[in-house]
Amino acid sequence: MKGTIETILSRRSIRNFTSEEVKDEDIKTILESGRWAPSGLNNQPWKFVVIKNKETMKELATCTHYSNIILSAPLLIAVYLDLDTMYNKTKDIQAIGASIQNMLLACCDLELGAVWLGEILNNSNKVNLILNCSDTMELMAVLAIGKPAEHGKNSTRKDLSEIVYSEKYGK
Repeated sequence: MKGTIETILSRRSIRNFTSEEVKDEDIKTILESGRWAPSGLNNQPWKFVVIKNKETMKELATCTHYSNIILSAPLLIAVYLDLDTMYNKTKDIQAIGASIQNMLLACCDLELGAVWLGEILNNSNKVNLILNCSDTMELMAVLAIGKPAEHGKNSTRKDLSEIVYSEKYGK
């Protein structure tokens, strides 16, 4: 098992998967990692829909330009903000971001590939119909997960000197 920092620095988005199924115990670990993210007042505003059915995936693939990723993945997890448990939209969306990041890091640690799909939000009403979600559920992302059929591409980040300021912005 990798250390936390090594996992963070080595995680890459994977967009192509083998057909091998994701083990149920790995799915549980991913979901546990998501639910243990911090949230304001510990309100845990997230809901997860686990999708393994290929017919459902075919329907969801019509909701995004990235249909090839959805069709390649043996597992999807739709991540929702539960508006009924929300108390502060900004804080709750931040908590969901933390939840998603926890799940992505868990995937990396389990030697699974994953990618955070956001473009599908443009068709969230259609996704909600397919997944039978009420209007009190706001789609935040869909994660595509599976055994990587590719290695993550090398990535770069801005130099810290471009994004970090001492004491006040601009200094």
